[in-house]
Amino acid sequence: MHRKEKSSSVAIRCIIAVLISIYVLFPFFLVVINSCKTTQDITANPIGFNGVGIGQLIQNLSDVINNTHFLFWQAFGFSVLITVLSLVLLAVFGGMAAWVICRNNRKKWSMVIYFIFIASMIIPFQVVMLPLISTFRDVGKFVGIPMLQSVPGIVFAYLGFGGAMTVFILNGFIKGIPFELEEAASIDGCYPEQTFFKIIFPLLTPVITTITILNGMWIWNDYLLPSMMLGQNGAVKTLPVAVQAFVGSYVKQWNMILAAALLAIVPMVIVFLVAQKQIMNGMIEGAVKG
Repeated sequence: MHRKEKSSSVAIRCIIAVLISIYVLFPFFLVVINSCKTTQDITANPIGFNGVGIGQLIQNLSDVINNTHFLFWQAFGFSVLITVLSLVLLAVFGGMAAWVICRNNRKKWSMVIYFIFIASMIIPFQVVMLPLISTFRDVGKFVGIPMLQSVPGIVFAYLGFGGAMTVFILNGFIKGIPFELEEAASIDGCYPEQTFFKIIFPLLTPVITTITILNGMWIWNDYLLPSMMLGQNGAVKTLPVAVQAFVGSYVKQWNMILAAALLAIVPMVIVFLVAQKQIMNGMIEGAVKG
């Protein structure tokens, strides 16, 4: 009797998991199949397989990539540049901040800074939107470097918004690293900077990999912050912003619009599928050590 109840419970869980998966993947399914159709076929039956073909998909993707209004390669290059720079800075500075906070956790200033990081995670982005733009505009005038409609400005913004979660996760991981390793490095004559980059940072590789992938998916797919800081008509555009501008130019050509959306989505889908094992390993290790 107990075995039957257990098997029925497993079956119910599997059914629920399948239904949730269908619900989550259905929008992506619509983008994929409609990217393989003409606009007429999409209008006639957007959820059917009528007119679906690989040849039409290749044609749609080619039309989008070569379209002068979309500028795919330019937007793709800016997305890669902004994402890579943001992730490198988040990993390095987030790791350094988490290490200093963790090793000085008995000092009041360290705890205050840590709780400020945590508190910033619960502040909605909508609350800081307008102050963010005005502050960046004033800072740009003060330092003589444009912080709006520029790569350095949006990278700096991502460093601020992504730093809280990075420090929070790394702080828990660093607590599990024996302090004796740092003492031994200090005895051998290592400076704090050498101790961090030669001893601590290599040990953070599993959890940094996880954080990098999660932050990377967020930064790559983010639309609201780039649209505010870079603008719709600026020279610097990420792929989500470029897709939105493209939609405004081709409202009725749904095959090209959905093909453009597919081009923006696919890189992160591939990264997630390739690196999902590293994500899970980093989360498990961080949970065990934290």
